Amino acid sequence: MKEMDLILGCFADRNLPDLPDPLLRKYEDLLLENDQDLYLWVTARLAPVADGRRGPAGFSDILDRIAASAATRPR
Repeated sequence: MKEMDLILGCFADRNLPDLPDPLLRKYEDLLLENDQDLYLWVTARLAPVADGRRGPAGFSDILDRIAASAATRPR
């Protein structure tokens, strides 16, 4: 999915060199997930949602970082 390619590509360029090993492994595992699910999990963090969280709890920390990176990306 093009949107996820843009979000994840930008995140990778900006963050992977400095990402701690545990988060790098989570990022690699996250890449195995369905793009449509990933898009919802990441974009739910960009705007307020009723429960404040989306996506599997095991990915919460890396999803938060990806969403923060996408929110601060120049348009």
